[in-house]
Amino acid sequence: MSQQQSTQAPHDNHGSTPAAWTTVIIITIAFILGTLAVILGNWPLFWGSAALVVVGPIVGTIMSKAGLGKTRH
Repeated sequence: MSQQQSTQAPHDNHGSTPAAWTTVIIITIAFILGTLAVILGNWPLFWGSAALVVVGPIVGTIMSKAGLGKTRH
């Protein structure tokens, strides 16, 4: 068998940045609240949590542009 060298760049991290973690936490909380809202029949809370799912990536993008995300090569 011949040995093949990988042409991919080594991964130094998997996006473990404050921007990524904040985005994931916001979206996770939104999904938990949305689930509880459906169970309880609380539609204003459901739509508020749906809006929070949209806000999460926006916050992450702003944090990333502020220097709290992964630097692009």
